[in-house]
Amino acid sequence: MTDEEVTTVQLKKSVVKELKSIKRYKHETYEEVISDLIKIVKKSRRRSQYDEFLFRIQQEKMKELWDNKYDDEWEKAWENAV
Repeated sequence: MTDEEVTTVQLKKSVVKELKSIKRYKHETYEEVISDLIKIVKKSRRRSQYDEFLFRIQQEKMKELWDNKYDDEWEKAWENAV
């Protein structure tokens, strides 16, 4: 360890068991496992924000494409024909 402060964290045995089950190798520390999990969560959140951004852009474009008077007129004509 470096000069960083170290702390003790209390975990339920079930959590420790789960951490142990996702170790990549036998001597991997819990700190390494937790650090990897943090990276995964951060990456997932960034991806989720990006997906949300794309969805909002697409939503506006789809509204532009599908919500227009020509489609409304066509739908009304179709309903009257049936």
